[in-house]
Amino acid sequence: MESLVSFVENEFVTRKDFPDFSSGDTITVYYEIKEGEKTRTQFFRGVVIQRRGTGATETFTIRKMSGTVGVERIFPINMPALQKVEINKRGKVRRARIFYFRGLTGKKARIKEVRS
Repeated sequence: MESLVSFVENEFVTRKDFPDFSSGDTITVYYEIKEGEKTRTQFFRGVVIQRRGTGATETFTIRKMSGTVGVERIFPINMPALQKVEINKRGKVRRARIFYFRGLTGKKARIKEVRS
């Protein structure tokens, strides 16, 4: 049964080609918002906290600070409204899921940048 599900996902779900990013990277996600009959593009810039799942069900979580409030957003990788993903900074972290980042503020919330 699992092989049948993976076969259908691989054959019929359209994959978008986004750059390779991982947790700790600062990225900007551009996505489409429908308001009535109009559509507009909005962006969300923040640090990737985690990537989860595989194939068609893969998601990634981004966290940003809006004033003094932390805002997180979960994006499915195959969401039709996603237009593009830009990588602003590559971060060096030691874990795949950096939930400890939620509790850090100020200078402690910095992530080392990988120079390439």
